[in-house]
Amino acid sequence: MNIRVDRNRCEGHAMCVSLVPEIFDVGDDGKVRLLTETVEASQVADAQLAVDSCPVQALRLTD
Repeated sequence: MNIRVDRNRCEGHAMCVSLVPEIFDVGDDGKVRLLTETVEASQVADAQLAVDSCPVQALRLTD
């Protein structure tokens, strides 16, 4: 699976970073940036939790 971030929607709440720091980080602009676009099978549940927890729906998982 892959993860995508809509940086235009991101407001920098960083909930995703606190949930899955192996995938997400905060850039210099205060918005989330991806450390990897590929979500390993062992990370799918955590990545889905990050997607579901984003208050502005800036994240999505794709096949």
